[in-house]
Amino acid sequence: MSYSLHCTKKLLDRIKPQIEPGSDEPGTLLGNWYATALFWRPQLVLLVNERTLLPVLLPLAPATTLADRFPQQLESVLTAHGVARERIAAEIAQMSEVRYAKTASRSHVGVMNEFSFLAEVYRDHPGTGDLIEFSLKLAEVPCGPLYKRLGTPERELQFLFAIQPG
Repeated sequence: MSYSLHCTKKLLDRIKPQIEPGSDEPGTLLGNWYATALFWRPQLVLLVNERTLLPVLLPLAPATTLADRFPQQLESVLTAHGVARERIAAEIAQMSEVRYAKTASRSHVGVMNEFSFLAEVYRDHPGTGDLIEFSLKLAEVPCGPLYKRLGTPERELQFLFAIQPG
């Protein structure tokens, strides 16, 4: 199974992957992801799920291993959101193959830009030093594309995985 990682030019310039034109349907429940680099100290990658707009932050370095490290960070974020272990294991198992692509949706790039701006504001606040907690905080933010659905990435994720909010 596979998914596509749609990266901004600044991230593609950093990781230098082989770009595959077009993208097939993803083989995972969450689907494809969008990613951009945040050139802070330390440098980070912001990944946003195409389906739920769930944000995930992880260190950029080493950039060439991003695709190898991302599933483990996603597993930690999904666990923190309360997704059942067996659902997480199934999702991670389906992420065995990644295809790199250029960004294909201006809407998703806009969401990444909003999250980047908010992350800049939040990064110095207490409780945001841990990237998992930081990702959880961003998932609570209402997003325009989700306005007529459930409103926030956190609620979209709960619906997708049928999690009862605690």
